[in-house]
Amino acid sequence: MNTDLKNLKPYPFERLRTLLAKADPGKHTDNKIIRWSIGEPGGAPPQFVLEELARNLDRIGNYPTTLGIVELREAICNWLCRRFSIDDKLLDPAKNVIPVSGTRESLFSIAQAVVENKNKPYVISPNPFYQIYEGACLLSGGTPFFVNLKEENGFLPDFSEVPESIWQKTSLVYVCSPSNPTGACMKQSDWEKLLALSDKYSFVIAADECYSEIYRDNENPPVGLLEAAARAGREDFKNCLIFHSLSKRSNLPGMRSGFVAGDKVLLEQYLLYRTYHGCTLPEPIQKASALAWSDEEHVQANREYYRKNFRTVKSIVDPNGELGLGLDQPDGAFYLWFKTPVDDEKFAFELYEKEHLHVLPGSYLSRQVDDYNPGAFRIRMALVAPPDECEDGAMRLKRVIEKFAN
Repeated sequence: MNTDLKNLKPYPFERLRTLLAKADPGKHTDNKIIRWSIGEPGGAPPQFVLEELARNLDRIGNYPTTLGIVELREAICNWLCRRFSIDDKLLDPAKNVIPVSGTRESLFSIAQAVVENKNKPYVISPNPFYQIYEGACLLSGGTPFFVNLKEENGFLPDFSEVPESIWQKTSLVYVCSPSNPTGACMKQSDWEKLLALSDKYSFVIAADECYSEIYRDNENPPVGLLEAAARAGREDFKNCLIFHSLSKRSNLPGMRSGFVAGDKVLLEQYLLYRTYHGCTLPEPIQKASALAWSDEEHVQANREYYRKNFRTVKSIVDPNGELGLGLDQPDGAFYLWFKTPVDDEKFAFELYEKEHLHVLPGSYLSRQVDDYNPGAFRIRMALVAPPDECEDGAMRLKRVIEKFAN
């Protein structure tokens, strides 16, 4: 066995199952469980995508190619150019994009492809973070280095805190914007600072942008890495890779359909890796995905679905913001990075046992760095349930908050 496997930590949801196994919710309530713990979209998949999938089921008899069908790659490039105002001359569907089986597998496998497997180089990640980043680092032979996301910095990584000695041995930097779990979004100036560091130290930037289409302000969608690079005149996208998915954007997590795009030099080598890796999208999925990337109407409706959920929860729990619990909708994503009045594990336990409300302790998404865990006294709540369940969940949350206030 790979000896690095022993370095993997239990996944957050495994830890949550262990915690809640001690509860006896049946003693206290007959309410059905509302799951705000996992970021699984609660809206219906677009019907036109399902119909396209059904129309192409006969293609299941074909081996899919690693590079994917031209139709899908062109749809992705067209979407990127529209969404991020990128000149279409800068994105070649044959060289700048590869379809992948969702962002999870590609965010993991990119580390196996780009981390230099000698001298245990550093892989930098935000903290809290999507745990795939850490696992990908450890199994690539890298060494994790965490940058804490602090409220005083707007929950954005402050890369000035990274020592020179770490930068000199860094192969890869993971960035999540909009952030899971905080919802914070990198701005043009933030990206440009990171791009300058990449130029100086020659590391790859892996930008996890799977929440990019869920945002608060229609007039100010989140800035993406390739968008920022193009604005800065970096037309080759050197050392820049972005990761996108239909899971959150289009309520299609079960299709496991996404893409990686950016630096064509890196992607040429990553494509070679993927021919051995073997995660290719079945052609019916690719055909349906091309259609999904070509439509925005269902995405706009999806954004309003989440905005309504945020408004509902805040109006019930803390309409005037007097409690300071972090209930305002963040710039992006569908999470509340909620500030708990007591230890986050205890609060999550009480919510489940007393109210059947399933949430994730923030400390499960973070690592202790210099005696500080930035997820402590926070819980992540995914407002993905239908609006009536979000209203019910908000009432349950309010009752537990009031219990601890008294």
